[in-house]
Amino acid sequence: MTTQNDLLRDAFGRIRGTAARTVDGLSAEQLEFRPGGTGNSIAWLVWHLARVQDDHIADAAGTQQAWTADGWSDRFALPFEAGETGYGMDPDQVASVRGITAEQLTGYLDAVHRRTLAFLDTDPDFDRVVDENWNPPVTLAVRLVSILSDDLQHAGQAGYVRGLLA
Repeated sequence: MTTQNDLLRDAFGRIRGTAARTVDGLSAEQLEFRPGGTGNSIAWLVWHLARVQDDHIADAAGTQQAWTADGWSDRFALPFEAGETGYGMDPDQVASVRGITAEQLTGYLDAVHRRTLAFLDTDPDFDRVVDENWNPPVTLAVRLVSILSDDLQHAGQAGYVRGLLA
């Protein structure tokens, strides 16, 4: 019998796999390529999708983010506050996501993925309200679907940008 956790583990695994395959073997220059000169780069898209997942899962789990707790913020050395996830960034801010390697992106993504799976292993209460700022209030189930939707879109966008490199 397939459980909700089985489905979520599979879905989050697909994000991790898609993003990791997308960055595999790319140089820093390729990771920084921006369609039309102002579009989102692969580096930004993968960093952002991992940051959103890290931020939202840590909030739901009541834990620290891998970004800060595991030192990824220091390793990436981006010119942002440690809590930045990339939401609402302008083209100049997107351009400042530079000097990152495929290995760094995959390493951070793997760390976030491990934390996500560990959270799912706690058998969380999917009906628990995690955000009262919306009407209706957001439950954990809705938040997880939102993360999956956002991250899958960005993983697909990153794959598209990689295709432009060919």
